[in-house]
Amino acid sequence: MTTAYYYLGLSGLLTILMWTPYILARLFVWGPVKFITNYPEGFPATQPEPPLWAQRSQRAHLNMVETMPAFIAVVLAAGFLVGDQAGESVGFWAFVFFYARVLHAIVYTLGVPFLRTPTYLVSWAAILMIGSTFVFS
Repeated sequence: MTTAYYYLGLSGLLTILMWTPYILARLFVWGPVKFITNYPEGFPATQPEPPLWAQRSQRAHLNMVETMPAFIAVVLAAGFLVGDQAGESVGFWAFVFFYARVLHAIVYTLGVPFLRTPTYLVSWAAILMIGSTFVFS
């Protein structure tokens, strides 16, 4: 289970760091003074339009925020209910989840066609596989 917990921790760090690109884009689009003072005049009704890649980056981050509770839940449940018996399997699927999410963030931000959904589905399949370790044990 050590490997699974390692990738759980890395996934948490990834989630925290994924906000950086769109926040930096906002800093450059709004300018430092408006950014530091919180919001440009008329926000949120009117605001400077961030670049499309920054909007996609923000959506990738929000998607990760939505996905993390399920990942956390199945890794912790596997650890408590099955323990080290499923450690290697859970560790492998946690590894798959993490790298699928890294790839998903890159693909989503860059707007690569036809790869966003498959990378997302791989990460969800990993969550389901981890869940199967304690459901079917």
